Amino acid sequence: MSLEEAVQKVTENVANLHLDEVTGEMVSKSELKKRIKQRQVEAKKAAKKASAQPQPASKKAKKSDLFADLDPSQYFEARSRQIQELRKTKSPNPYPHKFTVSISNPEFLKKYAYLERGQTLPDEKVAIAGRIHAKRESGSKLKFYVLHGDGVEVQVMSQLQDYHKEEDYEKDHEVLKRGDIVGVEGYVGRTQPKKGGEGEISVFVSRIELLTPCLHMLPADHFGFKDQETRYRKRYLDLIMNKDARGRFITRSQIIRYIRRFLDQREFIEVETPMMNVIAGGATAKPFVTHHNDLDMDMYMRIAPELFLKELVVGGMDRVYEIGRQFRNEGIDMTHNPEFTTCEFYQAYADVYDLMDMTELMFSEMVKEITGSYIIKYHPDPNNPEKELELNFTRPWKRMNMIEELEKKFNVTFPAGDKLHTAETGEFLKKVLSDNGMECPPPLTNARMLDKLVGELEDMCINPTFIFGHPQMMSPLAKYSRDTPGLCERFEVFVATKEICNAYTELNDPFDQRARFEEQARQKDQGDEEAQLVDETFCNALEYGLPPTGGWGCGIDRLAMFLTDSNTIREVLLFPTLKPDVLREEVKKEEEAK
Repeated sequence: MSLEEAVQKVTENVANLHLDEVTGEMVSKSELKKRIKQRQVEAKKAAKKASAQPQPASKKAKKSDLFADLDPSQYFEARSRQIQELRKTKSPNPYPHKFTVSISNPEFLKKYAYLERGQTLPDEKVAIAGRIHAKRESGSKLKFYVLHGDGVEVQVMSQLQDYHKEEDYEKDHEVLKRGDIVGVEGYVGRTQPKKGGEGEISVFVSRIELLTPCLHMLPADHFGFKDQETRYRKRYLDLIMNKDARGRFITRSQIIRYIRRFLDQREFIEVETPMMNVIAGGATAKPFVTHHNDLDMDMYMRIAPELFLKELVVGGMDRVYEIGRQFRNEGIDMTHNPEFTTCEFYQAYADVYDLMDMTELMFSEMVKEITGSYIIKYHPDPNNPEKELELNFTRPWKRMNMIEELEKKFNVTFPAGDKLHTAETGEFLKKVLSDNGMECPPPLTNARMLDKLVGELEDMCINPTFIFGHPQMMSPLAKYSRDTPGLCERFEVFVATKEICNAYTELNDPFDQRARFEEQARQKDQGDEEAQLVDETFCNALEYGLPPTGGWGCGIDRLAMFLTDSNTIREVLLFPTLKPDVLREEVKKEEEAK
């Protein structure tokens, strides 16, 4: 066997391995199915043992050990039987309707931060709630819990002498397990550790109540919950176990709030436009197709809200914006997901140069407000964590003329702007690609080949950079340049080689717009599935008069990637698009068939 064949065989074997979430090993499909079935059998046996008749009082201490020694599958079966029994006896009710919280966990820590070591406030009563992340005992009369809630940790200290009913002390605590959600009532104080230190702000418990049991064993803190694929499939568990995950989505929310506030302060109106359209317009992308049963017609999930928003400007809503989901039937990679979030706004009587200034102001001040600095650190390569970029959002940003920079980069002279759409230019672009060892996937339209070359400029953009001066053929909805025939008034913003923003002076000439749409239709006939079709409704709206207008759009997800130092878009999407977990579905069906 040759070295190449051996490498290929090893690669195929690795690709066919599956993660065993219990042991962390990568094993074959058949081996994993075998293990899952075996654990199910063992779990049922363990559950019967755990739900057996109660032991005499002298053996109470061993009850918790029954759960401590179980693997995750056995734990689930045993805990489920325990909670099922509580559901019958209501002693206690494992799913009570209500628990009144008197103070949030973050506010609790903030309010009592002044307490000194060993200081207690017996008359200061509070009621808090949270999920148990740690439980430990110091004898039979003292128990400690660490509760997580609202993104913070609160220590709970329960002593027999403080409990409201001493006879219920052991019974109430015995049923509580790691992962359970509990309500706690008690007084406030700061502990006084024997080994020194300032102590923890704590609730000294007078009553503790199970609010919702966790039937599954949480991953051990020591090993954590790190496997990416499992984290994305079980985002709820990711949020329970990893503080960083919660922090990323809080930052994402702050980005959206900032943009909304920025536009609201400038008298923009937030609107909502259709997500299903008869024509997929407003951007160059391949759409998802769905079917409307009552109308018996195919419809397209929107790829951009642009055309609807401009129709609103025609109608006299001079400043409008929308933050919402878009859908594009394209590849999935580190920066692309089929479903993603954008913000688009349109401002009458503004042009691309006004939008450049707005963009710099919005983004630079957003970064400063959210992170505390105009400069952030970013690690773009998951395989090389040592590689670090310093991204400086301080104004003014670099501005790069597309054609001029391409001529410098490839040491060529491009045809005039009004010749870029011709067949001769097509041959010129093919030669530039060939001479530089670059390949463009078909169809080889001028727009696609030029876009491939521009990718080389994008790789030069680390700090926020404007690339402007796009050819009209690449921008069917942008207005022509006042200075250079064949070009248009458009810019894109790139950060760390990734596009985050696109804007232009809007095309408001209905005759020119119809001609551009027809050119796009011809490109579609040549095989370009991303080209747009003629939108008669929009053309008709333009005939009523769109004032001179600037239009702007940005990707929320990529902004969130930079501000959270995430190198894959999946980290900033709560529920990213994933392939089905086929293996576990197969096991489930086999069990149901028995």
